[in-house]
Amino acid sequence: MLDFWLEYASTYSYPAAERISALARAAGATVRWRPFLLGPIFQTQGWTTSPFNIYPQKGQYMWRDLARTCESLGLPFRRPDPFPQNSVLAARVALIGFTDGWGEAFSRAVYRAEFAEGRNIGDTAVIADLLGALHLDAASVIERAQAPENKMRLRGETEQARDLGIFGAPSFVAPDGELFWGNDRLEAALDWAKR
Repeated sequence: MLDFWLEYASTYSYPAAERISALARAAGATVRWRPFLLGPIFQTQGWTTSPFNIYPQKGQYMWRDLARTCESLGLPFRRPDPFPQNSVLAARVALIGFTDGWGEAFSRAVYRAEFAEGRNIGDTAVIADLLGALHLDAASVIERAQAPENKMRLRGETEQARDLGIFGAPSFVAPDGELFWGNDRLEAALDWAKR
């Protein structure tokens, strides 16, 4: 099983989330989606925002590269504003979704809202709208997502990501602990996980 560590504010997690299911099926691999938060990991490095904001040239390159990547995959792209967006609620809701069986559909909807439609995923109304589009009771799901035990669950996932040495998203961890970082390492991660 390959663990797919994803952050909803992460730019390259968008194309990875769109590609991973079909690639995993073709490879005969099983994938477990693992939402977490990069903010606390960045804070341990002394960063208060994305490195793409801290280092402007790196950020300019990333936005152009992401646009090229999306174009090559036929994915719509719109640069979100603000960046990075607050992804806490999306991650908490996703944990409920992965427990209940709709996490992947929700995750792709979050990425499309943010990186294709320019919507702010930090807005509770946007998350509620995405849940409604999946024919879910948004108020009930959000209430479950905000429960103390689910908040602790997300904190635990983030701590586990940090303990695995994850420093960015998307990241992929094979059963033997081998770590791969970046959308462009997805195929290599799947190949490694099959060993």
